Amino acid sequence: MGLRLKSPCKINLYLNILFKRDDGFHELESIFQPIPIFDEITVQKGDAGIQLTCNNPKLSAGSDNLVWKAAEAFMKKLKVKGVKIQLKKNLPLSAGIGAGSSNAAYTLRGLNELYDFPLGENELKQMAIDLGCDLPFFLQDGPAVVLGRGEKVEIERPFEALQGRGVLLIHPGFGVSTPWAYRLLNMSNETSGEERQIEAALDSLRKGKFSCLFNSFEKPIFEKHLILSVLKKFLLRHGAIGALMSGSGSTTFAVTEDVLVAESLRSKFHQEFGQAWWSEAVSL
Repeated sequence: MGLRLKSPCKINLYLNILFKRDDGFHELESIFQPIPIFDEITVQKGDAGIQLTCNNPKLSAGSDNLVWKAAEAFMKKLKVKGVKIQLKKNLPLSAGIGAGSSNAAYTLRGLNELYDFPLGENELKQMAIDLGCDLPFFLQDGPAVVLGRGEKVEIERPFEALQGRGVLLIHPGFGVSTPWAYRLLNMSNETSGEERQIEAALDSLRKGKFSCLFNSFEKPIFEKHLILSVLKKFLLRHGAIGALMSGSGSTTFAVTEDVLVAESLRSKFHQEFGQAWWSEAVSL
């Protein structure tokens, strides 16, 4: 009998890249907001090794998949002989919404539950840190301030200003490689180097002001992909109270008064841009 989990995505309400560290990673400060749009993962005990299947042929189901790596790390730690994992992808790839990291984190969470919670919170967190920068965030379920290279997660209470709001996510059909995005950022000198600007952003969000939405990646990515700038301007002109590219792209999101406005904005978007792009509207 398998254990089925819903693996959510996230948006960055604020993403300030500070500087490149000596270890090659970038120091950042960000505000992550989980979004209730999901991939689906089923984990169960197996006979030997890792059996991973995925419904998206564009995504490898081999040892280079982050879900595989998560399962491998868990099995090595606990000396588990075999696991079977089914990954149903509903979210776009290379989209800046953390779906791959979420899949890996929820694989760890699912396997830990499947085997009666042999790993404590700290052990699970260290395993997540070793696997990737965004994974620790997805070991919990609420918004958070994320610092360092992504390993420091400070849990925030849900923002009252976002309760009942609509969110529209739009992916243009092409992804943005995170290493490539960081190379563009380094060449553009868009890193601020000024820490704790995030405090002002948090204060604004708590007051319901969405002018604080910021992403260091936007300027260099928009210069390479002009359509994303056009999309953001369209969203702001047609009912969004805030809009921003998430992560290193290429997904752009809009915050609206409620989900009905988000659905209306989604319809207007597809009337203008066609039906090829992926989109989803949800209520927070």
